[in-house]
Amino acid sequence: MNEYSVFPVSDLSQPAAQTLGPAKLDDAALLDAYSTAVVGAAEKVSPSVVKIDVTQSAGRSRSGEPRERQGGGSGFVFTPDGLILTNSHVVHDAKRIDVSLADGRRFPADIIGDDPATDLAVIRIEAPSLVAAQLGDSQKLRVGQLAIAIGNPYGFQYTVTAGVVSALGRSLRSYSGRLIDDVIQTDASLNPGNSGGPLVTSDGQVVGVNTAMIQMAQGLCFAIGINTAKFVASRLLRDGRIRRSHIGVEAQTVPLHRRLVRFYDLPQESGVVVISVTDGSPGKTAGLREGDVIIALDGKPVAGVDDLHRLLTDARVGVASLLTLLRHTEKVELRVMPAEAQN
Repeated sequence: MNEYSVFPVSDLSQPAAQTLGPAKLDDAALLDAYSTAVVGAAEKVSPSVVKIDVTQSAGRSRSGEPRERQGGGSGFVFTPDGLILTNSHVVHDAKRIDVSLADGRRFPADIIGDDPATDLAVIRIEAPSLVAAQLGDSQKLRVGQLAIAIGNPYGFQYTVTAGVVSALGRSLRSYSGRLIDDVIQTDASLNPGNSGGPLVTSDGQVVGVNTAMIQMAQGLCFAIGINTAKFVASRLLRDGRIRRSHIGVEAQTVPLHRRLVRFYDLPQESGVVVISVTDGSPGKTAGLREGDVIIALDGKPVAGVDDLHRLLTDARVGVASLLTLLRHTEKVELRVMPAEAQN
C-alpha cells in the first residue's frame, strides 16, 4: 500500500468553487458598475455634443482663384439658446461653420468669440429644443477617477472613449505660444476630430474641453478645465475677446547667476531677459533696455516668460505697476503702465 492519501474528487473541488465563486461575482459586479457609469454618462451628455464642419480660406491657386480647405471638430451646447463651446483651433479664421446635432439636424453657426491663448471659442446656432450639457467643477477632480470623452474623431460622430484622470495641474502650450494652466491629463483616447468635445465624469457633468493629444504616444491626452472655460466663455460673451495687458518686449527665460540670487536673496533662480523693446511701448516709455532681466512685477516673482504672461492680465491695463529687474549686477525698479494687448 502506498503512502499517498486519496481524497474524493468532490471534496477537492468544493473548496475551490467556494473560493473562486465570490471573486468572479465581484469582478462581474464591478465591470457591470463601470459599464453602467459609462453608458449613463454618455446617454446624458451625447444629446448636447455637436459635430462642427468648418470651411477656411487656403489662399489662391496659380491662376488666382481662391482656394478653400475643409476641417472640423467637436463641441457641446452649454446653454439652451444655442451657445456652444469648442476649441479655438477648430473655428479660427473660419469662412463658414456648420453644426450637426445628435438628432440629425444641421445649422449654420456664428463665432461669438475666439481666444487662441486658451484654445477656446464660443459659437452660436439658432435652433429650437436644444439640450444643454451640465457643467461641473474641475477643481473637484481627483487623479484616478473615471473620465469619459465624447466627440467625432475622424468624422465618426458621437464616439465615446473612457479612461481615468491621469494627472491634474498640467500646463500645455497653445498654438498661439502662451501657456494654458490647470490642464487635465487623461488616458481617455482622443483623435483628430475630438477637439472641442466634452470630458465628462461618471455622473454626466462636463469637467473639461478636450483639446490635444501627444502624437506617437499612447494615453497622453489633455483637456482644458471647465472652470477655465467658464471664465473665458463669460468674457467672450461680454466682450467678444479676452483682454490682456502687455509691456511691449520680446523676451526669453534665462538662468540667474547664483551670486546674484544669493546677494539679493531672490526666491527664484531664473528670470526674463529683454531681447528687444518695441518703440512707443509701455516698456520703452518706462526705460526698459535690451539685456535687462525682469525678476518681479509688483513684488511677484517672475521666473520665466510664462510667469510674466500670467501676471499681465486685463486688470493691469492702464494701471501703474512696479517692474523689478537686474541691469548688469544692479537691482533696478521701474514704473510701467501696461497697455491692452491686441490679440
